[in-house]
Amino acid sequence: MRRALRQRAERRQLMTAEPYVLGELRRLRARVPQLTGALAASVDGLVLAQDTGDVEPEGVAALTAAALGVAVRLTDATGRGGFRELLVRGEHGYVATYAAGGTAVLTLLAEPRVNVGRLHLEGRRSGARIAELVDGALERPDLAP
Repeated sequence: MRRALRQRAERRQLMTAEPYVLGELRRLRARVPQLTGALAASVDGLVLAQDTGDVEPEGVAALTAAALGVAVRLTDATGRGGFRELLVRGEHGYVATYAAGGTAVLTLLAEPRVNVGRLHLEGRRSGARIAELVDGALERPDLAP
């Protein structure tokens, strides 16, 4: 019961960062025009902020959490350290997921013609910025609604 209450309180605190995280997602999309969507989520699949267009954000967040679970186990099993990023290339573009601190992830959807190096550069920068925003919200319980 206490764990559930603590998790609920943490989620409320995370949501206080939503307008700032959304601003970061929009700035990221402006810097990388080939992005078709951007989503920040908690590691357990809760949407924190999204700018995904016609893609269902809750479904993407849930799938990201599942992929993250596999990626974390894979990096652990192979001795590669903590999760940093995951890139999936499909026929119609890319899905890239970046660590955003210990409690959040950034998932980007990109066209097939995106410069992957630029995608990584900007994704990593935004992931670090989102980590600061989310971690700051968790450290400031006085900001919770």
